[in-house]
Amino acid sequence: MTNNDILKKLRVALKLRDDDIVKILELVDFRISKSELGAFFRSEDHPKYMECGDQILRNFLNGLVIHLRGPMPDKNSKKEKNQNSKSQKDQDKDSEKPRVKHTEGKPKKKKKSLIHSKTNKKSNE
Repeated sequence: MTNNDILKKLRVALKLRDDDIVKILELVDFRISKSELGAFFRSEDHPKYMECGDQILRNFLNGLVIHLRGPMPDKNSKKEKNQNSKSQKDQDKDSEKPRVKHTEGKPKKKKKSLIHSKTNKKSNE
């Protein structure tokens, strides 16, 4: 399967127009015209057929990820967010009071030993 076939199948599966593909490629700063793009979708025996290179397909797939998922957050903002959330957690821990188990008013149950239970009790007979 060639890169042209992959590009064609993705275009059909995702119902993309040529304009959409051009915009997706622009998301990764790759400029291509509609006529250049149209050459990839022609049949192989057509005189204006062009083979889709690895670079174009790679940029299209990277742009497609951004198009579908949205832009990737900055690494610096992620670190700041983690630091802010850690400081918030520390504040929450400080504000929490230690939990005390209330046992007053509840009768304690005695645990039965297996030796004294009815099933294990030896008879003197």
